[in-house]
Amino acid sequence: MSTVKPGRYSVYLRPISYFIDLSIINGLALLCFFKSVDPVSFVFLISIAWVVISLYSNFYAVFRYTKEVLIISLILRQMALFTLVVFAFSGLYYKINILPETIFKYVGSVFLLISIFKFALYYLLQRYRVSFGGNFRITAILGKNKQTQALEEFFTENPEYGYSHTKTFSFKNITDEEIEACFRFIKEEKVDEIYCSLSQLTNSQLNKVVDFADNNLKLVKFLPDNKDVYSKKLKYEYYDYIPILSLRNIPLEDSVNQFVKRAFDIVFSSLVIVFFLSWLTPLIAILIKLESKGPVFFKQSRNGFNYKEFECYKFRSMMPNKNAHLHQATRGDQRVTRVGKFIRKTSIDELPQFYNVLFGDMSVVGPRPHMVSHTNMYAKKIDKFMVRHFVKPGITGLAQISGYRGEVETDKDIIGRVKYDIFYIENWSLLLDFKIILKTLINTIRGEEKAY
Repeated sequence: MSTVKPGRYSVYLRPISYFIDLSIINGLALLCFFKSVDPVSFVFLISIAWVVISLYSNFYAVFRYTKEVLIISLILRQMALFTLVVFAFSGLYYKINILPETIFKYVGSVFLLISIFKFALYYLLQRYRVSFGGNFRITAILGKNKQTQALEEFFTENPEYGYSHTKTFSFKNITDEEIEACFRFIKEEKVDEIYCSLSQLTNSQLNKVVDFADNNLKLVKFLPDNKDVYSKKLKYEYYDYIPILSLRNIPLEDSVNQFVKRAFDIVFSSLVIVFFLSWLTPLIAILIKLESKGPVFFKQSRNGFNYKEFECYKFRSMMPNKNAHLHQATRGDQRVTRVGKFIRKTSIDELPQFYNVLFGDMSVVGPRPHMVSHTNMYAKKIDKFMVRHFVKPGITGLAQISGYRGEVETDKDIIGRVKYDIFYIENWSLLLDFKIILKTLINTIRGEEKAY
């Protein structure tokens, strides 16, 4: 029998978090601009807006197994949406004349304090679980194989996550009597969460486990160790009362995420165009013209969002040739000019694509677009290649910072690129975009082997 009680106060953590966050929001507002607004209307509207936004963005969906990077992503998303709400309030009551810098200072202070509180609570709970054995959940695993053993090791080696593992049941030819024995053990040991191996139990036995868990207030979870489809990031929806599983969840299909990414693309590309391309373009144009005849810009048809073709722009780095639309540049390619070698090595040749971003054909970050001829070829021979076209193509991408930039020398290169592109599509976040942009800048400064 377990001697330490888990404690059932976790249910109060979210209401406490709401109360503290709303206190920070309204308390700082009192210091910043309550003299300019009606306190009652501000508190009411902003508090309601905060709660609605947080429910929509799952801001308080932080669990014991949640990683720090996801918490940062939630904070950034909530901050962006809340900033828009405060500006909307200022526009609604335009007579109060709140300056934009005051709003930014207010929002920045709010999220600094909320972030400190959120991470302090996260780490304090971890420390509490390790040091005092509290705030934990008792677990049992039904079925023994490599996956369940790995889960058991996770529970044992990571006490900060707050799991106390009791037993892993090993089955060969499992009988109903053995299932009933498991149920008795689970009730006696006051197990909170039951983890089932899908490969070890039949459908009827799984149904028995689910019925037992429902009738005894136990949480049941499944390890997808026998069906590949179960290991994917499935999206669960209802059409009326009919449950539907979507094989692929794409965050950028969400209208709010689309707005956030498009707003970022417009701002970022505009800054690059104004502060870099405005003066760099004439200099590069002169260098290109001095070395060879032909246009300054090179445009090429590529496939983008939903397989739609668009004209992708670059600074011309080759001598004009008929094969430019058919063959990639290779190591030591004689078509590349001396200026072209420099601008390709430094990735300056890619900068005109920020016009593509501004026009809406591309994004700053996304799967790199291929030539139409190559897209048609890879679509026929590379499994899941077309998944890349569920989102807009990007100037840089996760595949490019992971070693799959430039020339596709073997099928292994394009398979690896597709793998990273699909991961990006299924796991997009604004924080991930920031990380990819930062890594791209670092790689550009260091220089890359395949930048030729």
